[in-house]
Amino acid sequence: MIHTEPRGHVVTVTIDRAERRNAVDHAALEALAAALDGCGDDVRALVLTGAGGHFCAGADLSGVEDVTFTGLLRSVLDRLRLAPFVTIAAADGAALGAGTQLAVACDLRVATAQASFGIPAGRLGLAVDEWTVHRLSALAGAGPARAMLLAAEVVKGDEAHRLGLVQRLGDLDAALSWADDVAALAPLTIRAHKAALEGAPDAEAAIGRAWTSDDLQEGLAAFRERRRPVFRAR
Repeated sequence: MIHTEPRGHVVTVTIDRAERRNAVDHAALEALAAALDGCGDDVRALVLTGAGGHFCAGADLSGVEDVTFTGLLRSVLDRLRLAPFVTIAAADGAALGAGTQLAVACDLRVATAQASFGIPAGRLGLAVDEWTVHRLSALAGAGPARAMLLAAEVVKGDEAHRLGLVQRLGDLDAALSWADDVAALAPLTIRAHKAALEGAPDAEAAIGRAWTSDDLQEGLAAFRERRRPVFRAR
């Protein structure tokens, strides 16, 4: 259902419910939360993707009986946005409803031109939470977000890239290559910047830690010596 594949400082987490286009139910969300919680201190970047040509087609309505689903989903979204490492969504095919929510909860997004983002809640009588509304508006722009939320419009990957909702066009390999680049950066710096972007209460402390770290001295030494730095998160 949820597969985890570590590779150096990068871990790939795959939603594998291909028969449901990777739509998520209670069990899938619980497994996804466990996978995120299981990431070790050595993880510097995580790539979230889906199996079988789709990212996540939303909530599996056959497995969602009550509002506890929204609580589970929100807990996963919070884990993605507050994780002490960079999270990258690698989207292809359907990334709808809960799939769009998972994608926007990640720090960065890579998508194929054929990927589809949207919030079809209006076709079902559901409503997404306020955090999703504001996050989508911040990333895609107020106008496109209104069309997605109020008219249930779907945005293809190439248009999402033009809007800035998606940072790079490409497949899973492209996302993994970007994750490798991110993992080579100073992790304490990235944690500090992410905490500040998310408005985390420990952002100032994280910034101070970066400025007093051994990694800062390594970065300065590497600059002087014209070599690649080797950061150790300390």
